[in-house]
Amino acid sequence: MAVYTSVSDEEVSSFLDLYPDSGRLLSIKGITEGVENSNYLITTDVRSYILTLYEKRVNPEELPFFMALTDHLAAENLPVPKAWKSRDGKQIQTLAGRPACLIEFLQGRWTPTPNAEQTRATGEMLGKMHKSLTHFSENRKNSLDLENWHILAEKCGFEAMNQIEAYMGDEVKKELDYLDKFWPKDLPRSVIHADLFPDNVLFEGDSLKGVIDFYFACTEVRAWDLAITYSAWCFDQENHFLADHAKALIKGYHQSFALTEEERAAFIVLLRGAALRFLLTRAWDWVNTPPDALVVPKDPRDFFKRLRFYREASFESLGF
Repeated sequence: MAVYTSVSDEEVSSFLDLYPDSGRLLSIKGITEGVENSNYLITTDVRSYILTLYEKRVNPEELPFFMALTDHLAAENLPVPKAWKSRDGKQIQTLAGRPACLIEFLQGRWTPTPNAEQTRATGEMLGKMHKSLTHFSENRKNSLDLENWHILAEKCGFEAMNQIEAYMGDEVKKELDYLDKFWPKDLPRSVIHADLFPDNVLFEGDSLKGVIDFYFACTEVRAWDLAITYSAWCFDQENHFLADHAKALIKGYHQSFALTEEERAAFIVLLRGAALRFLLTRAWDWVNTPPDALVVPKDPRDFFKRLRFYREASFESLGF
């Protein structure tokens, strides 16, 4: 679940008083999806909001970057939720000892089993975001780049990863050596979402209604964002590759923002990097989450299987 910090009705009512025309509190509901922050659906007699309390993994000093990013995308009419401003013009407040924001509520729901048309729409929206972000001037360092994958792998322990799945740690070590040699350094860079999984995209039917959760956004190789999205959307829950989804995602992306030839040539390497990044962060949570914790860690073996798939895949088999 993703409610680490509890808040009372009285605390939320006082918090709402900071915002003009926010309405009278009717209900508070904890949102169980996600693993980073505490999130609540707040309903008043005026509208609904998302209340987010930022937990330890989010650096409060970086919150203005995330606010500027979503404001930029929303100003270009992309379906991204903005943080509401209080009476004194602030987007970031404090609630229950945590930095907190009152965020625009978007209609729609995420689906754990997106179809090919939803995947195409996601690719198209990612391309629109990339196009918009070519003229976004702010930057944030990627705290989960190749250098940090080495650090995280050492912290997880290669033998500990071998205990999760046979040869996982051994193969991670070899993959890090491979990426050190072949990771592209001269591809176009921009701010990217860096976490565009299905639970961060909202739909009504096949109509895309919102993109949320930009708290991994950073300045990075732009096409890596598409590789992350590909890895998240083009496999089913049993890790079978979905060729129709892959073709749909690439088609949608090209409808709004085409890959360069250099990005296409490097795409398998970027896919391998995407799989390794999520393998490692999930492995870290897997070995460090106490058995009695309320948060259920995600299984790193999913991305271990995808990493192995990418190693054997041909460019033509990937939907291009």
